[in-house]
Amino acid sequence: MNGENPSPRRIAFIGLGRMGAPMAQRLLAAGFDLALHDAAPISGDDFAGATVSMSAAEAARDADMVILMLPDGAVMRDALLADGAAASVLRRGAMVVDMGSSDPYLTRDVGAALRERGIRMVDAPVSGGVAKARSGELAIMAGGTVEDVALCEPVLLNMGARLFHVGPLGAGQAMKALNNLVSAAGLLATVEALRVGESFGLDPDRMVDVFNTSTGRNNTTENKARQFMLSGTYASGFAMRLMVKDMASALRMAEVEGVDAAQSDACLASWRRAFEALAPDADHTEIHRWLSKGASR
Repeated sequence: MNGENPSPRRIAFIGLGRMGAPMAQRLLAAGFDLALHDAAPISGDDFAGATVSMSAAEAARDADMVILMLPDGAVMRDALLADGAAASVLRRGAMVVDMGSSDPYLTRDVGAALRERGIRMVDAPVSGGVAKARSGELAIMAGGTVEDVALCEPVLLNMGARLFHVGPLGAGQAMKALNNLVSAAGLLATVEALRVGESFGLDPDRMVDVFNTSTGRNNTTENKARQFMLSGTYASGFAMRLMVKDMASALRMAEVEGVDAAQSDACLASWRRAFEALAPDADHTEIHRWLSKGASR
């Protein structure tokens, strides 16, 4: 990156799971020079034109920007700061963008460690699921300086339709955790309403129609209830363990900031019971199946 053309061209993309793979493919299609790394083997057929790297450090060598789409903050931190990891080869002035879901306080700590090496950081988690990752319509919540977020914008808007600069470093992760807390509460309330209505004799499918034209409309009624829960597919692409992780992160924020969040604590307790009862890789919409079987709350 330089003063005349600050937009990064060579990007290391680390983490090619359900979300990361389509996001990286969009950057590749946009003409960016990509070096890729994932813990699982990468199919060259899926990323023709990209360089496949054996380690995070190998991918990051000579990169203008490193994008991470990893499952949690501890994995993100290790990919950057462990001995011989990505930060060890990044030049001064390079940019790191964490697009996974991480603890906002850990994000601040990682950012401080990177600054000591002259490396910049933005946290830019996303919302919208696999479908919007494929279409490039994700909502992106960015934390960082105004200058750093502006520098990342030309890259990020190849993956998202809206970019929200929500505050300094860590604010993106805080916003993502709180968004998922609200989403999880809405999903749980929707599932319980469907169970009550069905017991009374209402048609759940018709209930969804009414919710979606009434004040009960939410992301679950519009995009999950019929598609993944009533259909019995439970295949939204977002794991329950990640939902529980993000909710726990939001509730840790409440504790640290001294805010009473008793109702959200009760909601998280229900999600944790479902997570403990289901398979480790269960989709988050499977809380519908768990509650429908009469799980004890």
